[in-house]
Amino acid sequence: MSKLVTPDGRYLVVRGRLWRASNPGLDDGKRAALVQDLMDARREVKAALRAKDAARLAAARRAVHAAKVALGERGPVWWSDGAKDYNRYLVRNTPYADWYRDAIER
Repeated sequence: MSKLVTPDGRYLVVRGRLWRASNPGLDDGKRAALVQDLMDARREVKAALRAKDAARLAAARRAVHAAKVALGERGPVWWSDGAKDYNRYLVRNTPYADWYRDAIER
């Protein structure tokens, strides 16, 4: 099955759970730079784990978090209509449940 994105583009569905999508309002250059920062930070997490360096790991995890916030995947929501954030919810427990059931039955 291909990657499922909610009809409003706010979430990706991974193993039945909603994960907030990146802010579509970011320009392509900014998005690319932030994704590069995120990938670099994730590689640093892996290296810190291998080195068993707690301070390095904490800094790397902060960098991952900062990149995800800048992308709109964490922190304040990027939409402005006041809709609740269902990030990390099981899709079956959200208003997207009927859409998801229909999408996976196709």
